[in-house]
Amino acid sequence: MLDQLLSHWNYIIVVLLMMIGLFIVISSMNLVKKLIGLSLFQTSVFLFYISLGKIEGGTAPIIITSGHGDHGSYPSHDILYSNPLPHVLILTAIVVGVATTALGLSLVLRIKASFNSIEEDEILAEKRVMKSEGRSS
Repeated sequence: MLDQLLSHWNYIIVVLLMMIGLFIVISSMNLVKKLIGLSLFQTSVFLFYISLGKIEGGTAPIIITSGHGDHGSYPSHDILYSNPLPHVLILTAIVVGVATTALGLSLVLRIKASFNSIEEDEILAEKRVMKSEGRSS
């Protein structure tokens, strides 16, 4: 049982990172900490997809030819290849994730300028005060 768990250590790390990120998002009232939690959660999903793309004993998907016969060489059919598609998708997802995090941080800066706080409970209290005074946010 322990050997089987240790052979899939990458999935254990994925679940651990995912739970840590989710806990930070749920438990923290600080908007920057929430963004960090979302980034951790996102990183765990990236690692999960990359782990799915790797095949034990597989090689890079480069066609290797075998033999030097009279009719040229043909690709060998007994080679096991890893799937490159998850890695390509994750490269795109990393770029989108960085852009989303940058947008989130810029929104936090704007919220800080408007409400003079990045704590969620203080922002909500300020919004209630503004609403009761008849001002709009």
